[in-house]
Amino acid sequence: MADADDVRRLALALPGVEEIASSGFDFRVGGHGFVWSYPERVPGQRRVIRTDVAVLYVGDEAEKQALALGEPDLFFTTPAYDGSPLVMVRLERVDTDRLDELVTDAWRMRAPSDLVAEADLGTDGTGQQNA
Repeated sequence: MADADDVRRLALALPGVEEIASSGFDFRVGGHGFVWSYPERVPGQRRVIRTDVAVLYVGDEAEKQALALGEPDLFFTTPAYDGSPLVMVRLERVDTDRLDELVTDAWRMRAPSDLVAEADLGTDGTGQQNA
């Protein structure tokens, strides 16, 4: 079972990540969002920032649909995200190992190629091995 603190810890452990001020969590790399709190919109009501649900960048519509249809207890989407490569994950239903994989994959798809290359090499950009 994961929570917003796990999202924060995992996202900030990745190279080049910045946290954007919000009432929940919002992480970017290279100016691109890759994981943030779900801004739930209910018609006729104010938007509610849900820190128990993370929005993840998944790359394409096919992957989003595969996750949402394959594991509907864990992943979902809404009409507001139609056509966008974004899926929501219920944090209370995901373990931290799986969340780590999801956050890292989202980061890889949004990070500049030089950061991804550094991460793949396990270096800090100077050729020194990361601890």
